[in-house]
Amino acid sequence: MKPRIVFLGSPEAAVPSLRAAVRVGEVVAVFSQPDRPAGRGRRCCAPPVAVAARALGLAVHQPPGVRKPEVRALLDALRPDVLLVVAYGRILPPAILEAAPRGCVNVHFSLLPRHRGAAPVAHAILAGDERTGVTLMRLDEGLDTGPVFAQRETPIGPEETAGELTERLAAIGAEMVEAELPRWVAGEVEARPQPAEGATLAPPLDKCDGAIAWDRPAVEVHRRIRAVTPWPGAFGYLEGRRIIVHRARLLPHVASPGPGVVLVQGRRLAVGAADACLELIEVQREGGKRVDAGCFLAGCCPEPGARVCPEPPARGG
Repeated sequence: MKPRIVFLGSPEAAVPSLRAAVRVGEVVAVFSQPDRPAGRGRRCCAPPVAVAARALGLAVHQPPGVRKPEVRALLDALRPDVLLVVAYGRILPPAILEAAPRGCVNVHFSLLPRHRGAAPVAHAILAGDERTGVTLMRLDEGLDTGPVFAQRETPIGPEETAGELTERLAAIGAEMVEAELPRWVAGEVEARPQPAEGATLAPPLDKCDGAIAWDRPAVEVHRRIRAVTPWPGAFGYLEGRRIIVHRARLLPHVASPGPGVVLVQGRRLAVGAADACLELIEVQREGGKRVDAGCFLAGCCPEPGARVCPEPPARGG
């Protein structure tokens, strides 16, 4: 008999695990965040998980919070064997953690105990980790501190952005859900406590985390650009206008002319960090489209000695 599953998730990265849950169990309900304004028009949009769940014909619930008694009452009526949580976006109270016989299983995009928290992928890149992975664990009241019953490692590509890595980890997580969740529900695997050593935190990113500090070593700047792409986006100000750097490449053998100083050679655009340069491959001018450096320079050729700054220029009195 297939296990009865309640799925809790919100972003696109959770959709592959939702589909995996449908393949291995009876998904009796899906919980996701409420609809919110998004995009330039600020039109109200449903989370990707809610959209996917409705397309699969599943019942969708989007409560503004999960601490009210009626949420637990709904779960009791659904009689799930397990709750599967993938980037739901809420801290779950004890009443929810205890709502199913096999508890709440979380799909976490890091090798716990490293990078506990909301932004494990970005922090793995920022830290210069060579490897990361996916962990299946039983949630407890701590921040990603529960016992682990499955892990899978994968290397981090030297040019991989947080968005690209998240997409890969989402696929790995779905494979693990399909292979391991039925065994967990059947009691065929045991969870082991996380080791006390090696724990780090991965707090949420803020919009200001995208500001590029060009006075840091080039390797760190490159990691920053990759870690904040696609959100909040790596940005700076060139000749008073905001630009977003979508992709860059290290030029370790090109000496820096100074932090933030621009070098233009034909259709190539580079910027100095503390010790070396980075070539900007794809950029976007404020209000414009994402383009390669050649197209960017065709519409905006910086003056000699121009500098990319992490903050907008001060306005005159």
